Amino acid sequence: MKRKLLAVAMTLALAATTLAGCGSKTSSVSESKETQAATTAAETTKAAESKAEETKAGKADGVLIGVAMPTKDLQRWNQDGTNMKKELEDAGYKVDLQFASNDVQTQVSQIENMISNGCQLLVIASIDGSSLGEPLAQAKSMGIPVIAYDRLIMNSDAVTYYATFDNYKVGQKQGEYLVEALGLEKATDSKNIELFTGDPADNNCKFFFGGAMDVLKKYIDNGKLTVKSGQTAFEQVATANWDSEKAQNRMDTIIAGNYSDGTVLDAVLCSNDSTALGVENALASSYTGKYPIITGQDCDIANVKNMIQGKQAMSVFKDTRTLASQVVKMVDSIIKGGEAEINDTKSYDNGTGIIPTYLCDPVVVTLDNYKDMLITSGYYKEDQLK
Repeated sequence: MKRKLLAVAMTLALAATTLAGCGSKTSSVSESKETQAATTAAETTKAAESKAEETKAGKADGVLIGVAMPTKDLQRWNQDGTNMKKELEDAGYKVDLQFASNDVQTQVSQIENMISNGCQLLVIASIDGSSLGEPLAQAKSMGIPVIAYDRLIMNSDAVTYYATFDNYKVGQKQGEYLVEALGLEKATDSKNIELFTGDPADNNCKFFFGGAMDVLKKYIDNGKLTVKSGQTAFEQVATANWDSEKAQNRMDTIIAGNYSDGTVLDAVLCSNDSTALGVENALASSYTGKYPIITGQDCDIANVKNMIQGKQAMSVFKDTRTLASQVVKMVDSIIKGGEAEINDTKSYDNGTGIIPTYLCDPVVVTLDNYKDMLITSGYYKEDQLK
């Protein structure tokens, strides 16, 4: 009997030991599965986050950007449009580039079409900065950001950013050049000057002309500069559409009324190269006196050729490649959910408030430095200027 009890006790003890071992093994397996599950979840989360970052970084792919330019009739807008399209496409965007032939309604229709075709951001160089209210209101209602390009769009709260050159500085540089070239600080006799600026619908004109006149006005007031035509007000010297022929016609009239008797014209302030070209054409046809000092802006090919030939003294160079590159950076930041780089938050009020702005610096180009600035830099090929 004792033997049987002893055998049963040993059997029960063995069973208990076995069960304890099994319990330990089961617990270990369970913990292992939990660890694996946690690791898998962490890896899944990390992969999702990585994928999200990849998606964010690659948002340029397939995104359609609308680029509206005023006209193909001026060389600079052709260059701006081409540069912009190339830079955006190189960055992975699709581009709808349109030129409006300086017709406001055409530009309105083009922008409306860009919106309806699915453009997710608009870059607009306006013809008339106050005429785009309706399509821009539509863009705002659809959450489409708008970058005003080189011309501030007025009276619209749909404008997100503005990218341009320091247009006031452009005028300042033109005025300062004339002061130095005419020797006005030490002058004892009065010099004759005439004034030309661009399209009154272009908000930049007020900065160009204002910057120049802030330099020149004191010399007009103290008699060291004389405007024989008497035309000094912005409205009198503006040139619709920056049109060379209109500038030429006005200059012809000024020459006939004030300089046909041999009176010397010492200088002509021209806010840009297309108005300067019109002035130069008028001088060639009807002026016989000493050739005046003429300013310009944009370094258009025809004007650089005139500079080389002594028919234009200077042009303010605004390297549109720089501006295009900056706008592409702005587009990229916006599309990827960030804020665009700006460097001016005070100067440009479009009637609805200050528009955050990026300003590029303009540079004076003359006969002395045009090769370095325009040819060595790759902006033009030497053959283009012959």
